[in-house]
Amino acid sequence: MNMNLYGHSDNWLMVDCGATFKAPLDAGDDHKENVKTCDVVSADPSFIENRQEQLCGIIITHAHEDHIGALPALWARFKCPVYTTAFTAEVLRRKLYYTAIAEEVTIVVVEPNSQLDIGPFTVSWLPITHSLPDAQALLIQTPVASVFHTADWKIDFNPITDQPFQPALFKALSKYRPTAMVCDSTNALKAGHSVSEGDCELGLLRTIKAQTGRVIVTCFGSNVARLISLARVAEETGRYMTLLGRSLDNMYGIARATGYWPDELKIAHRRHIGYLPKHEVLIVATGSQGEARAALGKLANGTHRDCELEAGDTVIFSAISIPGNEVAIEKLVSGLREKGVTVIQSSDSPHTIHASGHPCQGDLHDMYSWVNPHIAVPVHGEKEHMIANAKVAAEANIAKQLVGKNGDLFQLAPQVVVINHAVQVGRIDITENKAKN
Repeated sequence: MNMNLYGHSDNWLMVDCGATFKAPLDAGDDHKENVKTCDVVSADPSFIENRQEQLCGIIITHAHEDHIGALPALWARFKCPVYTTAFTAEVLRRKLYYTAIAEEVTIVVVEPNSQLDIGPFTVSWLPITHSLPDAQALLIQTPVASVFHTADWKIDFNPITDQPFQPALFKALSKYRPTAMVCDSTNALKAGHSVSEGDCELGLLRTIKAQTGRVIVTCFGSNVARLISLARVAEETGRYMTLLGRSLDNMYGIARATGYWPDELKIAHRRHIGYLPKHEVLIVATGSQGEARAALGKLANGTHRDCELEAGDTVIFSAISIPGNEVAIEKLVSGLREKGVTVIQSSDSPHTIHASGHPCQGDLHDMYSWVNPHIAVPVHGEKEHMIANAKVAAEANIAKQLVGKNGDLFQLAPQVVVINHAVQVGRIDITENKAKN
């Protein structure tokens, strides 16, 4: 549930406004069992809400829920323009459509590789590869300091949805010598480089081609690249592909509306799928995290109105297990296997059937070496991930590495100082707002 604030000359710029799901309000309870959770949770924005007149704008780097999901619930507390690229803007418009503030929110659509002045901040949008279209890194400049904010990213030379990763774009930043690089730490514990979405498509093709019955693939609903890959696989293997799950339908519609969906790739209507020969069916379903009310959960327990899983079917998990969801996923997998369904998970597949959207140590080292900031500020991960990120930065000869906690203030100029607990932070329940949406 990312929410970042950059301050200069009594003005603030917010980068991302995300939500998380099924989480406790006390961060200390995150990994405890039998703790009360709330359906939808965001960071407490009280600090900037109390300085609303100083907030110049909100930038959304990409359309994942942990970066955009809280904005419809929280925007009325800020009432400032939202800046983002076309795909993310369409996602936001559809979220706002179900709220009372849809007509009030000013959305400024920004072109990749463009630059805008927002208050005292000069912001450059830099296209970067992730797992959905239009993800952007940011160069934020002021008269006294500059920050390269990576947001979520990976090095991917065959990303399916966007142009391949462009090293030259980030090597060019070294001439600015950014004061700090604020960098994604999610996969900082993993050696090597990230797997390409193109490699994942090849692995899915090999896996699905080997199946003789009905195939169901479950993945994250926002992963447009994975949907396009699966549509290509369906075409190559002579199968009709359909989507089961509202988030998949929505993302497919957005991809078509914004020009990211190839016209030649067709989706079959879900109502037809139960009447087709099993070897001609490829279903993509929500529910990769074991959610009982998602499409895969309904298929497994026989309550989905369009189809029911049977012995001889194959379910492929083209996703990782998010920490905290292991028990729910294992319960789902066990239930599927009891029905005689073959289950293939990414951890036990001989082929690559999932690719993360985040940088491993090799990606991190390359980026630090190209950008060459004075300071590394690892974010987006648990403490051990941020420490690992800082270690990579040190190995890439970045002079300073600053690892902090939520609420710490990183002063970058005129002196470099970390003020611990400068801002009171916490979590709030926005479930009611989500329900209204």
